Amino acid sequence: MRGFVIGLFLFLFLVLSVLSLRPDGLRNQLRNVARRFKIALLLGGAYLVASGVLRLTVRDPNASMWGTIGVALGLALVFVFLAQDRPLKS
Repeated sequence: MRGFVIGLFLFLFLVLSVLSLRPDGLRNQLRNVARRFKIALLLGGAYLVASGVLRLTVRDPNASMWGTIGVALGLALVFVFLAQDRPLKS
């Protein structure tokens, strides 16, 4: 248990050090992280709803599986385009 807690603190330190090295400072990077997290939560909920509907409505298990994979790929593309860094304020 102690090693797990130490690992969490080391991971937090690593994330903060990497984010602070990027341009615009830590505050802007943490804003981007928070925005991306919100987008990921929203798209994750959309995936859960879409996969549930597919599993209930499509009787063929293979078609349901491939449809779920298609939904996941589509939502991943949406995330890539929506989660880009915001433009810098001049």
